[in-house]
Amino acid sequence: MKSYTLKELASILGAEIRGDEALEIFSVATLENAAQGQLSFLANAKYRAQLENTQASAVLISAQDVEGFTGNALVLNDPYVGFARVSQLLDTTPKAAIGIHDSAIIHPSAKLAEGVAIGANAVIGENVILSENVQVGPGCVIGQDCILGSGTRLWANVTLYHDVQLGQDCIIHSAAVIGSDGFGYANERGLWIKIPQTGGVRIGNRVEIGASTTVDRGAIEHTQIHDGVILDNQVQIAHNDIIGENTAIAGNSTIAGSTQIGKYCIIGGNSAVAGHLSIADGTHISGGTNVTSIIRKPGVYTSTTVAMENKLWRRNTVRFRQLDDLFQRVKKLEKSNQTEN
Repeated sequence: MKSYTLKELASILGAEIRGDEALEIFSVATLENAAQGQLSFLANAKYRAQLENTQASAVLISAQDVEGFTGNALVLNDPYVGFARVSQLLDTTPKAAIGIHDSAIIHPSAKLAEGVAIGANAVIGENVILSENVQVGPGCVIGQDCILGSGTRLWANVTLYHDVQLGQDCIIHSAAVIGSDGFGYANERGLWIKIPQTGGVRIGNRVEIGASTTVDRGAIEHTQIHDGVILDNQVQIAHNDIIGENTAIAGNSTIAGSTQIGKYCIIGGNSAVAGHLSIADGTHISGGTNVTSIIRKPGVYTSTTVAMENKLWRRNTVRFRQLDDLFQRVKKLEKSNQTEN
C-alpha cells in the first residue's frame, strides 16, 4: 500500500505543515467519514462544523480556516486542488488491461510499442499505432488507421472508428464511441440522402471522455478536441465541432455540428448548444441552458427557469403565450401617450 508522510506531501504540494511531519497518510476521505491514516480537506465553509469532530489524521486547509484547528494540517491556498493531487498520488484504480490477452485480435499491420496492454476480446484494426504504455480494456474495438498516444487508457468496450487520433495520457471510459458518423444528410423531395462523413477525429493530450459519450467524425474536416478537455458521461459532440483547451462539459449536454467552443469554458449539465455557433474563451454556461446564438463576450449565461409547483407553472406558461399581445398593447399605449403629449 502506498503511503506518504506529511513532510513528503508538504514538499509535493508546496504546503506548510502544522503538526507531526512524520505522520503517514495512506488514503483520502471526507471530513465526516475519515479515519486514522487518512487525509481529508476543507474547501467549503458549510462543512467547517465537521472539522471539530473529524477523525482524519490530517486535513488540507487554507490559512484563513486553520485558525483554531488543533489537529495536524497541511496549509495551502487551494485545499481542493491539494486534495486532487494527493488523490492522484494514492490512487488505487487498477489498470484497464495487463499484458496482451490471448483472445485479443490484432491485425498484423498494427504497431504496438513497449508496455502496451490489451484486454480480452479486444480488436485492433489495420495500421493501428499504439504508443508506449497504452492500455486497451476488454472488448474494445480500435478501427483502421487509429493512433493512440503514450499513456492513453481505454476502459472496457470503447469503440474507435477508423481515422481517430488520441494524444498522450487520455482516458476514455466504457461504452464511449469516437468517430461514428455525423448526422449529415441532404433532402431531395422528402428522401434523405446520406452524406459520407469522410473527416476524422483529432483529440489532444490529457483529454478525459466519460462513459457512453459520443464524438462524431467530421463531414469533411476533422472534429477536434484540444488538450486538457474533460467531457462528462453521455455528452454528444457532433461533427466538425472544435472544443478548445481545458474546457469542461458536464453530463447529458449536446453540442450540435460545426460549433466552436473556446478555451477554458465550463458548460453545465443538460445544456444544448446549437450548430454553427462560436462561444468565447472563458464562458460559463449554467446547467440546462439552451444556447442558440453566438457568444462573443465571456461571462455567465443562463436560460433555465426555476422549479415551481405545477399549478403555478401552468399559469405562467399561459401568461408567457400572452406576452407578445401584452407587449403590443403597451407599445400601442406608449405611442398614444406620445401623440397626446
